[in-house]
Amino acid sequence: MSTLNPVVAIGDDILDCLSRLPKGAYQKAAKFIMRFRSDPRSSGINYERIQNAKDDNLRSVRIDQNLRGIVLAPEKGNVYVLLWIDNHDDAYKWAVNRMARVNVASGSLQVFSVDEKSVKAEPKKEEAKPGLFDDLRDRELVRLGVPEELLSVVRKINSEADLETAEDSLPPDAYEGLYLKAAGYSYEEVMAELDRKDEDSGVASDDFETALQTDESKRKYWVADDEEELQRMLDAPLEKWRVFLHPSQRKLVERDWNGPVRVLGGAGTGKTVAAMHRARWLAEHRLTRPADRILFTTFTSNLAADIQENLRAICETDQLQRIEVVHLDAWVSAFLRSHGESRSIVFPGSNEKLDGFWTEAVTNYGSELGLETKFFQDEWSAVVQANGVSNRDQYLRAPRIGRGTRLDRKKKADIWKVFEAYRARLDEEGYLEPDDAYRLAREILESRPSTLPYKSVVVDEAQDMGPEAFRLIRALIPEAEDHPDTNSMFIVGDGHQRIYGRRVVLGRCGINIRGRSRKLRVNYRTSEEIRKWAVSILAGVPIDDLDDGADDERGYRSLFHGPAPEIANTKNQANEFERLGAWVGELENEGFSPKDICIIARDKRTLRLFENHLRSEEIATVEIKRRQAEDRRRQGIRLATMHRAKGLEFMAVALVAMNDGVVPNVLAIRAAPDEAGREEVIDAERMLVYVAATRAKKRLLVTSSGKPSEIIDFEGAK
Repeated sequence: MSTLNPVVAIGDDILDCLSRLPKGAYQKAAKFIMRFRSDPRSSGINYERIQNAKDDNLRSVRIDQNLRGIVLAPEKGNVYVLLWIDNHDDAYKWAVNRMARVNVASGSLQVFSVDEKSVKAEPKKEEAKPGLFDDLRDRELVRLGVPEELLSVVRKINSEADLETAEDSLPPDAYEGLYLKAAGYSYEEVMAELDRKDEDSGVASDDFETALQTDESKRKYWVADDEEELQRMLDAPLEKWRVFLHPSQRKLVERDWNGPVRVLGGAGTGKTVAAMHRARWLAEHRLTRPADRILFTTFTSNLAADIQENLRAICETDQLQRIEVVHLDAWVSAFLRSHGESRSIVFPGSNEKLDGFWTEAVTNYGSELGLETKFFQDEWSAVVQANGVSNRDQYLRAPRIGRGTRLDRKKKADIWKVFEAYRARLDEEGYLEPDDAYRLAREILESRPSTLPYKSVVVDEAQDMGPEAFRLIRALIPEAEDHPDTNSMFIVGDGHQRIYGRRVVLGRCGINIRGRSRKLRVNYRTSEEIRKWAVSILAGVPIDDLDDGADDERGYRSLFHGPAPEIANTKNQANEFERLGAWVGELENEGFSPKDICIIARDKRTLRLFENHLRSEEIATVEIKRRQAEDRRRQGIRLATMHRAKGLEFMAVALVAMNDGVVPNVLAIRAAPDEAGREEVIDAERMLVYVAATRAKKRLLVTSSGKPSEIIDFEGAK
């Protein structure tokens, strides 16, 4: 037996295996894993060959009388990889057709299923359909990640449906490459997108130890060299994102960047996960002085609370202490107070006094212009505040791209009088709008040497922040000739999820991302069926990339499949309650925990109707409130508004009361000043539905009563 220290790794499937075990069996398995990690060659661990196994490197190990583990234990080398845990018969059934190979092209460890049918090519019929990958040579398929043992399987794939059917037989890196090719990418584009080289990796076919160190392997296998980290993984809720990063995420996280980075990606692609791991990596590897800090900021207090809670799951205490998590408005408010600012920050749209100021200003100075009050409010936000306009001449020159109502120079001059009156009322009452506060904080920072401790800023949900917010963020980590811009900003966002109406062009805010823009395309959270339905809601909606370009969802796909979303338009609210109750009952019968089910409504008033109904049926509920992280310890079906659900995820989601007048919000539609404004409202509501739907992992129910929402195809779903 080798005297070298063994290399012990844990496959990500182990977390799924553990989640299915009853408590007693779970504790035995967890105890075995800690012993296995400590010394896999212990005399108490007996490795047995698996009869009729396709791979002679696989062994079974006894955990208790019924429970077995499956371990990759090659004869050559000193590697032990725990792959599977199950009851005796099912563990052997899982292992008998499995093979573990090092893909010499990618250098990754691949474990996949092979049976006689899948490796023996069927003779081609005279009029057989062309294969989906006929244009690729075997060598290119191997470069895409396909094991040589599965080339015959891939050659028989004729359609995207066939590819999806074959997914369980393929290693995830192979399926990913094939999926992108089927989505229309050329071979060269796929290789570039996956950052793979068109040459062998240099890892030998029997060098399992080196293979475990590649990024492709680290997405599936964790080398258990940290006993405390392994114990935390076994003690805490079993979430793969805490340990297993996709190669595309790891390449973003664990490296130095020579300037600001922008990361785009659809819902569920792990942008926030990448941002959190980035903050952790910087705190561990790039902060050199005790006082150095990472600022992790986002747009809402809800998301900040959720991120803080999740960071506790992946960070050690000293790392967590060096990451300051705060939503931007709270940071600005505290900063201004520390500099003697006494004015209060007030938020448009949620303050009756501001509405009164607008009514007063329009009545006194704009009543003859033939424009609705909502027009002035939108013009103020989209043109004046967004561009930092402070006087009439600046407003006359300010761009109005995307504004529906055309204005000549004279009318703009008259409109400015309304703005002056509104600004005067703000000053009289001692109020600052958020953009005013951002601007004032930036001016303070730019007027004196910085004493802030931040060495890097991580920004989540960037699509909801406006230009003044990003000008302030640039001032927090200023670019200067006497020091580099290395690792200054890590900005993640998705224009498809813009639910607060703000738009930004980073380059115009002093944030240069040229050459440092990346995109995540793999959805880890949501089934492909739910993802496709959610994406269909955004058909025809123009999406930007946060830097004056367009974004799309080409190549965006999910890693797993599930039931199609259930879409139901009912006759009345009583019937909708009944449909929802039946759905909840079905889920509970299938073993779903109540806390893994969330009911989402457009607004609080609508949500309260469903809460009252569920309580009348003696069904326990837990409302997810603003400014509070969700407490997973409490039992009960979750309730949330669409805005509060942002950033969360559940096994099953019901979008309720998707009625005409509710979605889109009828008051917002009526208040729109022109056709462009109405289209903007509808587009924003579509994005809100997209966000809400993609909170679901496996099951989605969409219901309405009476006349349904115009943005959802209830008829086509029947």
